[in-house]
Amino acid sequence: MHFGSDNWSGCHPAISANLERHAAGFARAYGASDLDKAIEARFNDLFERDVAVYFVGTGTAANSLALAALNRPGGVAFCHREAHMIEDECGAPEYFTGGARLHPVDGPAGRIDPGLLARELKRFPPDFVHAGQPMAVSITQATEAGTLYSLDDIAAVSKVAKAHGLPLHMDGARFANALVALDCTPAEMTWKAGVDALSLGGTKNGCWCAEALVFFDPQAARDLPFIRKRAAQLFSKTRFIAAQFEAYLENGLWLETASHANAMAA
Repeated sequence: MHFGSDNWSGCHPAISANLERHAAGFARAYGASDLDKAIEARFNDLFERDVAVYFVGTGTAANSLALAALNRPGGVAFCHREAHMIEDECGAPEYFTGGARLHPVDGPAGRIDPGLLARELKRFPPDFVHAGQPMAVSITQATEAGTLYSLDDIAAVSKVAKAHGLPLHMDGARFANALVALDCTPAEMTWKAGVDALSLGGTKNGCWCAEALVFFDPQAARDLPFIRKRAAQLFSKTRFIAAQFEAYLENGLWLETASHANAMAA
């Protein structure tokens, strides 16, 4: 029995088999293959609206590029003080945003407290050039503490963010685990609750190397193709990330593996 992190695990056989199935033959590169386009469309169905989807290789890349797309000059992003992006990403968000600052917010059990978030935001009044300007709020679902934001919790954080004109990003490295625990739909746990951008993880739930950056307003992601390329995250054979998501989402496999993981941890 192993008690390491979920990314110690191997790749689910169905995902490995799908990678092998797509390994033969030729297809357009850099996200232009028929498979890439089909899986991008599958995300529209999954989230019940048109979304912008960008495949990347790691969760750190997904988080960092999301903030880079949302950044403003002198930008400050707010996250829980125990969030992965502030504790375990080696300054990648700061690097890829060109110097944005991560500002920690307190809250019990790894969750941002909306009242404390509002208090911290007051420290950055509009047009006070010396403090920098808020540019986003990020939450982690499930959190680093293994806890969850309820749908009402997400909406409460989003309400504070929106009151200050800020988008809400969700680090969903363990998105599926939270989804099955809350017994809700992907749409309900994201844009319907006020989330604007999502780092959707597959690597910690049975994939080999598959993360997706999802923007619920495609126009807000208009610079992401260039940001991803500049960050060396535009894989020439992106279809092999798409192939993982194809098997991952097929017949609810991703929910099955997440349910199994949650049961093992109970």
